Amino acid sequence: MGQTIIEKIISNHSSQPASSGDIAVVDVDLVMATDTTAPLTIRAFQEMGGQKVWDKDKMILVIDHASPAPNQGIALLHDLMREFAEEQNIKLYDVGDGICHQLMIDNHHVRPGQLVLGADSHTCTYGAVGAFSTGVGSTDLAGVMLTGKTWLKVPDTTKIILKGKLSKGVVAKDLILYLVGKLGIQGATYQAIEFAGEAIEAMSLDSRMTMANMVIEMGAKAGFVDTKGLDLPYPFEPVEADKDAIYVKTYEIDVTNLEPQIAIPHSPDNIKGISEVDEVFIQQAFIGSCTNGRLEDLHAAAEVLKGKKVHPKVRLIIAPASRKVFQDALSDGTVEILSAAGATFLPSGCGPCVGTHQGIPGNGENVVSSTNRNFQGRMGNRNSNIYLGSPAFVAVVALTGKITNPLLHI
Repeated sequence: MGQTIIEKIISNHSSQPASSGDIAVVDVDLVMATDTTAPLTIRAFQEMGGQKVWDKDKMILVIDHASPAPNQGIALLHDLMREFAEEQNIKLYDVGDGICHQLMIDNHHVRPGQLVLGADSHTCTYGAVGAFSTGVGSTDLAGVMLTGKTWLKVPDTTKIILKGKLSKGVVAKDLILYLVGKLGIQGATYQAIEFAGEAIEAMSLDSRMTMANMVIEMGAKAGFVDTKGLDLPYPFEPVEADKDAIYVKTYEIDVTNLEPQIAIPHSPDNIKGISEVDEVFIQQAFIGSCTNGRLEDLHAAAEVLKGKKVHPKVRLIIAPASRKVFQDALSDGTVEILSAAGATFLPSGCGPCVGTHQGIPGNGENVVSSTNRNFQGRMGNRNSNIYLGSPAFVAVVALTGKITNPLLHI
């Protein structure tokens, strides 16, 4: 019987072949924790009697969620991470370096075929390069720090074949929002998703990361974006499903006529085509996050805003996904275009996405965002409303001051 991608990767990291539904003990290639989870992980590791991590070269710590520290309490947690990293001689990315998931890809920590765990739900992003990556709890991660191993149940897999070519102005964010809306927020709970088809083959790495990033919004354990057509700066051997692999569901979708998609408050699966969304006036616009804070995304916003000014009643905030993204955007003139239009840049990191500091909206305010979640209170205020869309959509709304079809300005 043939194997899916996730069955192959788990088999390659276990002592025996793995099939859907099996319980497998696996060797882990890499673990990662951020400032929201690392302090709990470190304390759990110490309570387990941990003295040394199993492999100092296979652990990464990242300060990105509340970066720079907004108060004394968080500053002390950051110090805890710095002290542990120095004590254990492990890699730490500090304030302004960027978002954990971007850094893992930027710096080639994650490679195709690897098995990677992170104490963050969007660790599934690394499926963009064909790795099995998933989020786990702090205590589970502490156990891996001790042993280099963990156990897991092998997930079923759903395959989504995306046919046709996306229209001009319709991008990966629109496509993944459409799919989250189609499957629902629990539609793929504890499953792996395999994305394939000509629409995927045409995508850049930045776009593939957007696709893999939001499978968690379907409830999925992991997502795999077909590596066909993927250009990486190092040689790699792709992991491909067998032709007779068994899928719990298969979808074939023609994307040719897809219009820009918007998630309206208060759920990522509350999806409507832009033509179905009523006019709503907006007070804040945010471009950034592990979903859409990459160079491709800043370029899309700059294309909309070049030579123009943000609406006087809108605050446009941008947080590049990594220092490298910011430097590249600085070098090619993108930062100048966006700043001249009225955008305010934050340090590279999660920024307003998680609602811990920087960019918390006021009562009754409407926000458009390129992030992945719009649950009530997600950005720090339960009395605000969040609309999700592509970076170009966010830029167009910042320009017009209201929900607007981005195709009219691209």
